[in-house]
Amino acid sequence: PGTKNVAKDILKLNIGLIKSGIAFKNRLPLGRFGKPDEVALMALVLASDLSSYVHGSLIPVDGGFLSS
Repeated sequence: PGTKNVAKDILKLNIGLIKSGIAFKNRLPLGRFGKPDEVALMALVLASDLSSYVHGSLIPVDGGFLSS
């Protein structure tokens, strides 16, 4: 429902999805969208023995968006 509402709001503003996507991308600290394999790599690490001491943690894979 949230995604639909955002899309409807963007349509009402008449700025277009491409312009709004570019504006969002420009606000990201890394200046680009994440790639699916970047998220998959974190999932792989968390599913492996490399993360045996990680419990109950939230690890955002967001290119620094939450910290900006």
